[in-house]
Amino acid sequence: MKTKKIGSFKPENPYLLAPMEEVNDIAFRLLCKKAGAGLTYTGMVNPLSRQKLYLDDRPALQLFGVDERGIEDFIRKYEDKVSLFDFNLGCPAKTARRHGFGAFLHPKINVIERILKTMRESTKKPVTIKLRKSKHALKIVRLAEQYCDAVCIHPRTQIQGYSGIPDIEFAEKIKSISKIPVIYSGDVTKENADFLLKEKGFDFVMIGRKAIGNPNIFSELAGKRTDIRFKDYLELAEKYNLPFRQIKFQAMCFTKSMRGAKEKRLEIFKCRKIDDLKKITPDIF
Repeated sequence: MKTKKIGSFKPENPYLLAPMEEVNDIAFRLLCKKAGAGLTYTGMVNPLSRQKLYLDDRPALQLFGVDERGIEDFIRKYEDKVSLFDFNLGCPAKTARRHGFGAFLHPKINVIERILKTMRESTKKPVTIKLRKSKHALKIVRLAEQYCDAVCIHPRTQIQGYSGIPDIEFAEKIKSISKIPVIYSGDVTKENADFLLKEKGFDFVMIGRKAIGNPNIFSELAGKRTDIRFKDYLELAEKYNLPFRQIKFQAMCFTKSMRGAKEKRLEIFKCRKIDDLKKITPDIF
């Protein structure tokens, strides 16, 4: 399958790791990249944050916020370390509601324009947005055409969150009107990824929940062979000195396809340090 470009950037293939807030740490992203993901996304990062970022996978760096403050300096700081910059207009969480970012920013078209204009003027790298279905979505896509190189649509509403059936017809409508590439996100699996690309005409697809605990899904889609396990994650997690709570969370994720997963997760829950984890998970190490 011929892979298209996002601005000046051409992913290795059209199968992208979706941005996931808790899941997409550097170790997990590197494993997905190794397995064959065409591009990995970070979780959401506030440009005013001083958190340390590991970007060795040259990901798409996803920003969120309610205005353009800090964006120019932030982008210029990481310009040479990423493949592109993305702005989140899709987060449906209670925190997003409380502070007015993500999907809750949709009505503020003028604010969105200032943000995208600032992003566009601050970088030579591609700029993208990720948004949800809303009554403002079509207008936002028209706006994005002025400043962005691609748009990602998750065709569920904010109220639906991550449940319910994605409105693929709405996503197709976005694709039909958009003058820039469209990335589809929402219940993408190895069974329907190529259907969405070939039959529905989307330019790229994002793999989210189906990749949790299973980076190998990208090798299956990309026609590669990998056998990535939790031991591979742990090696990278220790290299980057990730906190134990994060390592423990990922250990839980890697058990999801195991026989006796519920019992194994209970054992993991009781662990207090990495050595404890190693003792009880020899089958996934």
